[in-house]
Amino acid sequence: MKTKFDSIKFFIIIAITLFSMMAFTSMYKENRNTIKVSILEPVEISKVAIVDSPTIIPISIKDHNLFLHDLGHQESGNRYGVVNRFGYMGKYQFGKSTLRTIRVKASRREFLRDSTLQELAMHKLLLYNRKKLKKLIQEYSGKTVHGVFVTESGLLAAAHLGGAGSVRKWFRSGKVRRDGNGVRITTYMIKFGGYSLKL
Repeated sequence: MKTKFDSIKFFIIIAITLFSMMAFTSMYKENRNTIKVSILEPVEISKVAIVDSPTIIPISIKDHNLFLHDLGHQESGNRYGVVNRFGYMGKYQFGKSTLRTIRVKASRREFLRDSTLQELAMHKLLLYNRKKLKKLIQEYSGKTVHGVFVTESGLLAAAHLGGAGSVRKWFRSGKVRRDGNGVRITTYMIKFGGYSLKL
């Protein structure tokens, strides 16, 4: 009797085990078909949007040094050793009479070979012309005269081209002097206007 009961018990255990295995296998197949594994794909650098930083554009400040550079470029291409067809010398195209006026003593050879002396001569000439034009600069700077907006740097550049006397005459009569190359003093007033000079 006991042996028969044990046999029945054994078959029940086998049946339960088989049923459990079948259920597990079915769930595994179903889950295997429905579960999706997300794999991160590597991103190519070419697909990444790279934003450049804002471009910084340098702004030119119209200061004393830039005035000298620009005026020298206009006169001679900033060449200290050049002499033009009229005999004007150096970076700022000085004539002998102008050098005598500002009391710069040097031979032509010495002057052309000495950049420091040329810069000193230019500084002395600017001071000289500013003194000659002081009243006009004080009275008319920031105003329009004969259709030209007046600034200190513009008047001193014009005086460099044609002399302080020609600038005073322009204020009185509107008559425009030209240099040997046909350049008007008003062209210099406009082109070299608005610089901040340190004199």
